[in-house]
Amino acid sequence: MKYKKYFRKTSLKQKGDGDFFLNEVRIKKPKCFLEVGVFHGVTARNVCELLYKIHGGEFRYIGLDIFEKNDENKSEIIPNTNFSNPFKKIYFEYIKKQDPYSIEAVRDLLKKFNKNVDLITGNSNKILKKINMSKIDYVFLDGGHDYDTVKNDLNNCIEVVNKSGTILCDDYNLSYAPGVKKAIDEFVKNNNFKCEILHNSRFAKIEKY
Repeated sequence: MKYKKYFRKTSLKQKGDGDFFLNEVRIKKPKCFLEVGVFHGVTARNVCELLYKIHGGEFRYIGLDIFEKNDENKSEIIPNTNFSNPFKKIYFEYIKKQDPYSIEAVRDLLKKFNKNVDLITGNSNKILKKINMSKIDYVFLDGGHDYDTVKNDLNNCIEVVNKSGTILCDDYNLSYAPGVKKAIDEFVKNNNFKCEILHNSRFAKIEKY
C-alpha cells in the first residue's frame, strides 16, 4: 500500500516519508492507533486504510488536534495550514466549501471509516490526560513542537510503551524546533526506553527494551 495525499497538505510531504511511515505501522499491526496532530487528515486516512486491510473493521483510530487557529495556541509550533497550490485553495473554498483543517473536513475525509474513528478537538496539553491509554498500542506523535508540549505528550503516553506498545515521533531532528529532540532524548533517558532514530533522523521510535 502506497501513501496517498488525497489532494490535501500533509506533514509527510517529502518523497518516501509516507511510505516509510506506513511500513512502520504495518510491521506492528496495531488495533488501536492514536495520532496527536491530525492536521488535514491525510495520515489518518492512510492509517485507516492500512488497518482496515489488516484487521477488517476491528480497529480503532483516535485523532487529536486543535482543528482551529486561536490565540490559546499561538505559542505552539504547528504546521502551516494554508495551501500554496491555488487550485487546491479554490477546490476547498468554492467547491467543497470547507476549511480542510476543520474537524468537519477531516470527518468528511474519514467518513468511509466512521464507525472506527474518534476525533477529539483540543490542546494535547489538556486532552491527553483524559484519554484512556490502556487499549492504545501505537501512538504517532506529531502535535505541537514546543519542548513543554512534546514532554507533556510523551509523559501522558508512557503507559503505551510500558505495555509494549510503540510511540513514533515525527520531526525528531527539526532545525527550527529543537525542543522536539530535547524532550524525546530526556524522556527516553529518564525511563530507560529504547529509541531508534529512523529515516534520515526524521522519526524517533520509542519502545521498551
